[in-house]
Amino acid sequence: MRRTVIVSLVAVLALSALAILTMRRGASDGPRVRPSVPDPTATSTVNDTRRRPDELPPEIPSRSRAEVLAQIDQVGRTPPGWFDETPLEYPETLDLSWPRKPPGPWNNQKNVGQYIWDVINPNPSKWRSGVRLLHHLLTLHPEDEERRRRVMTALGRMYFNLLRDHERAAFWWQQAGVAQGSATEPVAGIFLAECYWKLGNREMALELLERLPRRFESIKIWADLGEVDRALRVVEASTGGSAADLAYLYGGDACRVSGRLPEAIDYYQKLIDMPAAGQRKDRIKRNQERAEANLEAIRLFELSDVSKVPDGTYQDSSLGYEGPVTVEVIARGGRLMSVRVVEHREKQFYSALTDTPRKLIAKQGVTGIDATSGATITSEAIINATAKALAGAAP
Repeated sequence: MRRTVIVSLVAVLALSALAILTMRRGASDGPRVRPSVPDPTATSTVNDTRRRPDELPPEIPSRSRAEVLAQIDQVGRTPPGWFDETPLEYPETLDLSWPRKPPGPWNNQKNVGQYIWDVINPNPSKWRSGVRLLHHLLTLHPEDEERRRRVMTALGRMYFNLLRDHERAAFWWQQAGVAQGSATEPVAGIFLAECYWKLGNREMALELLERLPRRFESIKIWADLGEVDRALRVVEASTGGSAADLAYLYGGDACRVSGRLPEAIDYYQKLIDMPAAGQRKDRIKRNQERAEANLEAIRLFELSDVSKVPDGTYQDSSLGYEGPVTVEVIARGGRLMSVRVVEHREKQFYSALTDTPRKLIAKQGVTGIDATSGATITSEAIINATAKALAGAAP
């Protein structure tokens, strides 16, 4: 049984204000900035401007540190435009106390974290209600700082991974202390650095990354910032540990997007040559399959020139995280008109299913496409499947 609670506009605004005022820690006052209205199918924008999924975000101008912080502060402490109309709904059985270590077996109708993982994340129609739920949890625990930090960190992940709302993601991560380079939330810190970059300040991103532990998850953002050599130093530092397979995979991806194809091939081949043994055997085998798919896509790059593809609709697949990801590609007049994911079994795909096709249309090809943070494997599968479809269609 599920319970639906529809809160009045006055109550919503009061609760939101209470949640935010409770956690304020001296944020600076800045110029008034019109808040973003995130859409599950579009990247967050600086202004309250809607975009269709097939439109590209305008280039974000360079901003000073003060301007970025003011933007985050002003937008972050306002509710999104859809917030008031989104009902607060969750299973009646959900334990809203959200203990750090839920007792008993996995139960996504009782444990908040498991409900987010199993029910919210894989269902775009529930993303906004998931945000409402976390805001609600903040009002339930006004004095519990540890629990509030956990909720705020999760809220940052939702705004970032699901809605690509960089202002609000950064705001809640900053409130949770992630900006101080907390060793307890290094991955959130890596994504916060990406927010700073996407909001217009590369130096803020670099400074935060320098404060964080060197983890394989940072390989992508180092490369995206143009620091490919630093990204590869993280790869080399990670290859002696339990994440060696992931480091090689991410290193290959970083070189591939940067156009350093010989190095990409070398990293993918190192992963393929790894012995698949021990507790990580199955994961290594799956990542080796992904490396092989990436190598195949590289070999197809020269054959996937959309300008040489006859008009038509084409399909092909490549291995994602859970299984094959199938795309449908429409080419007309030597241009890529549409890329659409038509079949997949991915669960934690976040915004990759819309972000990656949009980037492919913008680039009019498969080279130099950066994957969606948090869902890189799904993004790579979409890119690879598109390369296969175009190469197979070329005369």
